[in-house]
Amino acid sequence: MSAISLSWVAASFILAAAASLLPLGRVADLYGRKRIFVWGILLYVLSSFLSGVSPSAGVLIVSRVLQGVGGAMIFSTAIAILTSVFPAGERGRVLGINVASVYLGLSLGPFLGGFLTQHFGWRGIFLANVPLGLIIIVLVSLKLKGEWAEAREERLDVVGSIAYSLAVAAIMYGLSLLPRPSGAWIILMGALGLLSFLKWEGKAEHPILDLNLFRRSAVFTFSNLAALINYSATFAVGFLLSLYLQYVMGLGPQDAGLVLVFQPLTQAIFSPLAGRLSDRIEPRIVASLGMVLTAGGLILFTLLTADTRMGFIIVTQILLGLGFAFFSSPNTNAIMSSVDQRRYGVASAVLGTMRLTGQMLSMGIAMMVLAGKMGEAPLVSGNSLLFLGSAREAFLIFACLCLAGIFASLARGRLH
Repeated sequence: MSAISLSWVAASFILAAAASLLPLGRVADLYGRKRIFVWGILLYVLSSFLSGVSPSAGVLIVSRVLQGVGGAMIFSTAIAILTSVFPAGERGRVLGINVASVYLGLSLGPFLGGFLTQHFGWRGIFLANVPLGLIIIVLVSLKLKGEWAEAREERLDVVGSIAYSLAVAAIMYGLSLLPRPSGAWIILMGALGLLSFLKWEGKAEHPILDLNLFRRSAVFTFSNLAALINYSATFAVGFLLSLYLQYVMGLGPQDAGLVLVFQPLTQAIFSPLAGRLSDRIEPRIVASLGMVLTAGGLILFTLLTADTRMGFIIVTQILLGLGFAFFSSPNTNAIMSSVDQRRYGVASAVLGTMRLTGQMLSMGIAMMVLAGKMGEAPLVSGNSLLFLGSAREAFLIFACLCLAGIFASLARGRLH
């Protein structure tokens, strides 16, 4: 595969998931969250199998699009189901365990992916999902009793769903093309489509996105804004650090992967604690503390040099991990506790959209800085100092974003 088509193996999943999250969250509220969750796992299993046996690049990318839709069906229902089952006083703890599971997966992913690729080829990564998905379906059918569809008397806004999906797909596609001018134009078209969608939703009898969620609840609005800012400021950090460790410090891919484990591992350990704290203390206080710690870690990374000690990098990663642990689960708790039961699927989907959009923005910022500072210069050890200057500039932009996010986090108001 060419470099362009290879990049679409990753981008197609994110684009499909982001474009379908909100409509599928609404479908789950209408027809049952458990049902959509199970169908999502089934689609994920099927598309993983198709990816694993793909005979061509085109089939692989189409399979990844289906996998993104299946992922969106899972993302938009898992947190909603947890919020439906557990009372308000226990949600922070439960969502903290959920966040810890996510970060434990992020920690294990590179190791398992490397092992599977080395011993079974790249197809093994996709085919390994098949038995895991089937096990989850069996467990759900045996252990997860009941159904949750508090909005079943309402109807699906088909026009709004299509308009939203097309607009978000355009924005995400445009972000993937930055810093090329065509990317900016496609983002502008997507933004205009999003404005048209919002205008339509204001008149729709049963909108997929109830705009009153934003108008009536500062907690919901500013918590989602804080999530968007946080993911925009942090997602590309691992990408930049990986290149720094390999091209500036001269580590091999495996050793670089070992160093990068400290951040997600710290997040996995401390997320349940942060979730429990948000059941007792205002989530805005705990989450804002997390933003402060994250901003501090990003500021420290602006001090990186070619001679930085490994201990400094590890400690700073742990600080970032603590920051994200203390932000993520309390922020999720605030969002899910600020809406009524009929909107749990939509609220979960909005949060998921903020996450994916923030991730694409973060990579877009990193790529624009690299393009602006390095141009067409190849990423080799001889250009390591040029890359280092680019990375420090990107970390400074991310730190400023995070500092702005502190104010968005504090502005959300009281929940308890």
